[in-house]
Amino acid sequence: MKIAICDDDKNELFHILSLLADYQIQKNTDFSYKPFESSMELATNAAEERYDIYLLDVVMPGLNGMELAKEIRSYDKAADIIFLTTSPEFAVESYTVKASNYLIKPIQKDRLFDALDDIMKTRIEDQASSLVLKSSVGVHKVRISEIIYVEALNRKVIYYLKNNEQIVCADKFSSVCDFLLQHPEFILAHRSFLVNMNFIRSIGATDMYLQDGKHIPLAQRRVAEIKKLYLAFQMEE
Repeated sequence: MKIAICDDDKNELFHILSLLADYQIQKNTDFSYKPFESSMELATNAAEERYDIYLLDVVMPGLNGMELAKEIRSYDKAADIIFLTTSPEFAVESYTVKASNYLIKPIQKDRLFDALDDIMKTRIEDQASSLVLKSSVGVHKVRISEIIYVEALNRKVIYYLKNNEQIVCADKFSSVCDFLLQHPEFILAHRSFLVNMNFIRSIGATDMYLQDGKHIPLAQRRVAEIKKLYLAFQMEE
């Protein structure tokens, strides 16, 4: 896990770095962190070297923390953002970038530790229920329950989501199958299609029909097996 800290006040920056070092020791956890005194420097760096958590001062010259967070969100929907500020006036606006927390300076040890604990706990829980996908336009955190089906096409993997979004990634389809088939709701309908059975309307002789009207071709040698697996899934539901 990687953390970026940005504050134009050197004393505040040193204070946060000290608290992070204490957190690592007290919680016996391992992560790397990198300090930035300039929001523009972090903006340039973050576009190439992604971070899992951003600790951002709000009031900074040039690009302020809120503007920096919006830029980060344009290509990274999965990172956690914690704002650090002397004033609560930006608290409401922080919700527009889905900030994880908003801490008032001087930053108290227990408040920062609680904020980091919440993030760590959520990330552990999300590992079982979410996927972090990297596409050409950025990073996406997707709930597994929102995936309708996954298609392998032209050496790419396309995730079709419940909200009609399509995310194209360079993942290996075999690796996607290895992960998603650990979840009982997914079935390999065809060598190029992995389907969430919660979205199946019916299964015919040659195709699987989804609730949104789309149809997925079936592996002809496995039609009976696929129908049996789907029936068993429905019975368990």
